[in-house]
Amino acid sequence: MARIRDGRRARRGVRVGAADASLTGVSGMLAVSELADRLGVITRLDAAIGSIKKRRRGHTGGELLVGMATAQLAGQDFLVGLDRLRADTAGQALAPVPGLASTTAAGLAKRLTEAQWRAVETGICEITTAMLDMLPPERAAALCQTVTIDLDTTDVEVYGRKKGGVAYTYQGQRAGRPHLASWAETATALAADLMAGDEDPRAHAPALLKRALAALPAQARGAGTKVRMRADAGYFAGELARAAHFSGVEFAIGAKRIAPLWKALAGIAETDWVDAIDMPGAQVAVGKYCPAWWPANTRLLIRRVRLDVAAGQVSTDPRSRRRRTLHPDQRVLPLAELTGLTVYAYSFILTNLDVSTPAKATEVEHWYRHRTQIENLFRDSKHGAALRHLPSADPTVNRAWMWGALLAASMAGWLHQLTGVLTPDGRLLGHGTRDGQAMIATLRHRLIQVPGRIIRHAGALTLRLPPDHQLLDTILTRIRALPAV
Repeated sequence: MARIRDGRRARRGVRVGAADASLTGVSGMLAVSELADRLGVITRLDAAIGSIKKRRRGHTGGELLVGMATAQLAGQDFLVGLDRLRADTAGQALAPVPGLASTTAAGLAKRLTEAQWRAVETGICEITTAMLDMLPPERAAALCQTVTIDLDTTDVEVYGRKKGGVAYTYQGQRAGRPHLASWAETATALAADLMAGDEDPRAHAPALLKRALAALPAQARGAGTKVRMRADAGYFAGELARAAHFSGVEFAIGAKRIAPLWKALAGIAETDWVDAIDMPGAQVAVGKYCPAWWPANTRLLIRRVRLDVAAGQVSTDPRSRRRRTLHPDQRVLPLAELTGLTVYAYSFILTNLDVSTPAKATEVEHWYRHRTQIENLFRDSKHGAALRHLPSADPTVNRAWMWGALLAASMAGWLHQLTGVLTPDGRLLGHGTRDGQAMIATLRHRLIQVPGRIIRHAGALTLRLPPDHQLLDTILTRIRALPAV
């Protein structure tokens, strides 16, 4: 007891000394720099973008995007975060892009032309190609055997009347709308646009799909590769289906619950329904319906999920989202009358994939259900990086900020592929809390935002970490063991 009391007295006498410039709170930025160097992220982006200013001094387009991405990986939410990182003397020695100021970043972003923004996608293609070349051949072949392209949008609410390039959504929010095509198997952004909140993605989807196909590495566009595309009901349009068909891409697109689909449902017998994969209470069937102007080989895939009305799985509000999935004859009934009925929620999918047998139909529905992978990419870009807001009144600066967040999420995907451990059953164990791919927030906590001291001796730098922080050493060892490309 006396010893405890003595410790309390000692703490009362602790003094705060002078600031130590050899300390940094983001020692794990060294792993990001090593990854960027090994993949040649800046070099490849610069080669694709080209020069953005007349003078050779200063920062390049590749450094602009990587600097924004690393700032967001370090937890900076606004452009001024670049200035905070710049003030970290020790951290700048570990950063891939030292000395990037917020005003410089905004000025450089405004210099990029529309063609150069498109070239960013080419640069990311070259980086992903380098990542595949570093993997064992069998791993790279497995990733490229079946390639899934996901299309989706997300709304980023903004505040202030001076924000450019934004508009009010149907929910009454003033927002920008990133429109993304991603490679699901590698969690990599392929192509992206920044639209206003009231723009319909269907008008841009065919062109975005073609750009995403062009942004796939050559290994993922070979003769033996199957390319598939998934999209939700917001892309229910024949133009996208035809663009996929003429590009040799197998597609599955969610369909809006229109009257012809309910009529097609009436032609399905009870014996045609089969149980879905990994979804209790769900069943799948194939209907005969092909909308006009869609490819002739389009088939209708229907999923129904039984709902327990007594357990509250159906809302009393007739405008609820779940209510809209009910059959029209049941949708108009009050909740009390639904209690004694068999009630299903229906979803419709139009696809040109092979659904000729019940087993193939359930496999396609199971694959389509995992289109939520792009939602994970958006979540990581928003809550891990800083795509949850657009920091500038200038649309071009916001576009750079969007690409910084998508590049940060893509770097997390590349890190997972290159430093994960492959199990005998083919699963890739990463650095997440459940041995999966670590989200950016997890990497920030366990890897990046770790305090450290930089010691300079005999022309070399030594980084000293706190006890029990071994993830940085593990990841650095695996990155440095990668083959050169």
